[in-house]
Amino acid sequence: MVGMCGKMHSRTWRAKSGTPGEQNRGPPHATKRIMKKAVYSMVALTLLATCARGQTRKVRLAIVGLDHDHVWGILRDIKKVPQADLVAIADTHPELREKAKSRVPSSVKFYTDYVKMLDEVKPDAVIITTETDHHLPIVRECAERHINVEMEKPMATTADDAREMLRLAQAGHILLMVNYVNNWFPSTQELYHEVRAGKIGPVDKIIVEFGHQGPREVGTSNEFMAWLYNPVKNGGGALMDFGCYGAALAVWLEGRPTKVFARSLKLKTSQHLAVEDDAVIVLEYPRANALLNPSWDYPYGMLRIEVFGLRGSLLGLPAALLYRGYNTRASVENRDGHPVPLPSLSLEQSNLVAYYVDHIESHKPIGGMLSGKLNVEVNEILDTAKESIRTGQVVSLPAD
Repeated sequence: MVGMCGKMHSRTWRAKSGTPGEQNRGPPHATKRIMKKAVYSMVALTLLATCARGQTRKVRLAIVGLDHDHVWGILRDIKKVPQADLVAIADTHPELREKAKSRVPSSVKFYTDYVKMLDEVKPDAVIITTETDHHLPIVRECAERHINVEMEKPMATTADDAREMLRLAQAGHILLMVNYVNNWFPSTQELYHEVRAGKIGPVDKIIVEFGHQGPREVGTSNEFMAWLYNPVKNGGGALMDFGCYGAALAVWLEGRPTKVFARSLKLKTSQHLAVEDDAVIVLEYPRANALLNPSWDYPYGMLRIEVFGLRGSLLGLPAALLYRGYNTRASVENRDGHPVPLPSLSLEQSNLVAYYVDHIESHKPIGGMLSGKLNVEVNEILDTAKESIRTGQVVSLPAD
């Protein structure tokens, strides 16, 4: 292709190199020459465009870990992004590697040792879908090799680990991104814009109810459950699994809270869990509060955030955003308010891989709920919540 492009450049130059006198020779020669030059120019532009497209380098992605069930959705997302090229996967579970092989191109290389994969394949970016306590060592290896990293929420099991991950990313000059599935909902993005635009006035209260019936109850894989119920690998139970959503939303909308109070429960007594399956976290702000209810004990899936202000409320659901104005009458049909029109999102706004690749190519910083800085604060909130549970006291959040 490069050779073809070079030849075409030469031909185009010769077509344009006629003397001024030649251009003034009367018809039909002038017409023929003009037409010939036009044809050469059109062919040249077409070939140059083809060459440019052929030489566009895709972002080479590698995945570390297959024991997080979200990875299967991410594999589908990769296929939708033309600029993403999945080159390798590392995981220690033979059965999961075989499952993945049936879902990816045959060109994808498989490894049991992710460090060996990084050294041999040299990807541009890594997607981490492992137990949470493995995030830090993987980020360390990637940062040393200047490889960008993205991971499933939460960022870490402790705030200390999260701060170290952010430091490593900054020192290695790499992008660090933390994925939340609700970030890609049009309702979530529109709720943020409506709050920022002042639709409900100053925020007084945020209520986040995220959770489901429990990992075992919703059919989570054995490999995923093996670490979700582990207090070391997951850093906790429902508080970590779903509390991070509420903390991230609260910080995104209202900033860093000043104090935290929390309580946890083990309602599934027959399962003898080593971690909590239900929690309540209250975040205190100078003029507002946020109530987070992460749980593995809801009777059905719950992904709700409601924001109240002096002028009304906004209720964000996976597929809808509802607005109810100040002092409006409720009815059975509109108890939670009336639908707000939702935007049509681009691929980069609705697909985590497309967003990740776009920011790698354009060297743009990761923003919003996905940023490393915000997620350090999320882990600080979760650490403080654990301390509140331990002491039974309201605990001040460390200064930023």
